[in-house]
Amino acid sequence: MTATGTAPAPPSRGGRWIRQWDPENETFWKETGEKVARRNLLFSVLSEHIGFSVWTMWSVLVLFMGPEYGLTPADKFMLTSMVTLVGAVVRVPYTFAVAIFGGRNWTIISASLLLVPSVAAFLVMEPGTSFSTFLLVGLLAGVGGGNFASSMTNINAFFPLKKKGWALGLNAGGGNIGVPVIQLAALAIIGASGGPRVLLGIYIPLIVVAAVLAALFMDNLENVKNDTGAAKDAARDGHTWIMAVLYIGTFGSFIGYSFAFGQVLTNQFGRTPLQAAYVTFIGPLLGSLIRPLGGWLADRWGGARITLYNYVGMGAATAVLIAASMQKSLVLFTVAFVVLFVLTGLGNGSTFKMIPGIFQAKAQAQGLTGEAAAAYGRRLSGASMGLIGAVGALGGVGINLAFRQSFLSYGSGTGAFVAFLAYYAVCFAVTWAVYLRRSAARSQATTAAEAKPQLSYAEV
Repeated sequence: MTATGTAPAPPSRGGRWIRQWDPENETFWKETGEKVARRNLLFSVLSEHIGFSVWTMWSVLVLFMGPEYGLTPADKFMLTSMVTLVGAVVRVPYTFAVAIFGGRNWTIISASLLLVPSVAAFLVMEPGTSFSTFLLVGLLAGVGGGNFASSMTNINAFFPLKKKGWALGLNAGGGNIGVPVIQLAALAIIGASGGPRVLLGIYIPLIVVAAVLAALFMDNLENVKNDTGAAKDAARDGHTWIMAVLYIGTFGSFIGYSFAFGQVLTNQFGRTPLQAAYVTFIGPLLGSLIRPLGGWLADRWGGARITLYNYVGMGAATAVLIAASMQKSLVLFTVAFVVLFVLTGLGNGSTFKMIPGIFQAKAQAQGLTGEAAAAYGRRLSGASMGLIGAVGALGGVGINLAFRQSFLSYGSGTGAFVAFLAYYAVCFAVTWAVYLRRSAARSQATTAAEAKPQLSYAEV
């Protein structure tokens, strides 16, 4: 039941800590909470957006690195793979950092940390620098990948349950758009005959601005506490890892292709950095913008169904990519790749929407009702999202390593696309077997005499 009584006292501003926060109380939300939550959302999106840009900046920087840098295509794919790996790994500690330091405090810290890889890249970005140095500096950029996890955890605490979908979707989409934005910035700089240090010189002051704005306008919530038991319970639940497999296929593809698309165009189709930059931003942009639609479709028809059909589309687009790659058709290849990006965005929305539904369904199947079921679902889904997000991002590592091996073995990305097609087929089979076939079987086994609701994942 939603509280509608007197609003709690206005939050304390001392030290930027809010001691009393009850967004489920409608009076509090309307009179105090909504304004504060929206302000924190705005500056959280800004910091996360720049974090995504810094995380993916090496997908752009490698386009500037011509023959004078002495790096092979395999070296560049290895470089972007390791950046993706670090970004995936740091999502786990970043998830819990909010409760340790406070949302505002950690946003300041995490934004400020982005200066380290940006300044380091600015200093070493010149011909003659060794590959090992580039690799070390690239690894530092991985910290930008962690901003997503901490930002989502922080914003989740500010909004009432009925507003979380919108707030988290906007937060995630605003962050993801950092990928095409830095690619567009690179396009403008390359077109103006600028170098990689110009791009870095633009982002370094933006990082400072994001940290300063977080310090001035964001808040910490005292009632946000770590629940290590929830993390352990989520890690022991098989659905956490099943959903991680599916999220590898969607978000792993999105971030992996974001890193690799430009390199594939330059290495396989002979595009210049400028020519590649003209199209590389389109896929990530559309994939970011369409993510909320995937969630909306999941709300309407069930996340499992949308995810299943989405993997059919991803498989079909990948098959077209294989054909275009073998025929060396640049136009068909580019169009199919952009379509695949759009489908990864839809899948990101539908898979993430499934997570709370799965744990809510489990709670109801265990006999829990009302607030008890909702609390169970929130507890485990919140903890599992951090793990699923981290594992899903590892898919980006696999994408880049697969491209690296494919170019080493075959001189093109065709072999990698065959591997991706096989993985999407596995994801399709898992989605059907776990979340659709079983629910159908249970439904057929249910008799009219049974009063207990049957567990069904088809609607999650």
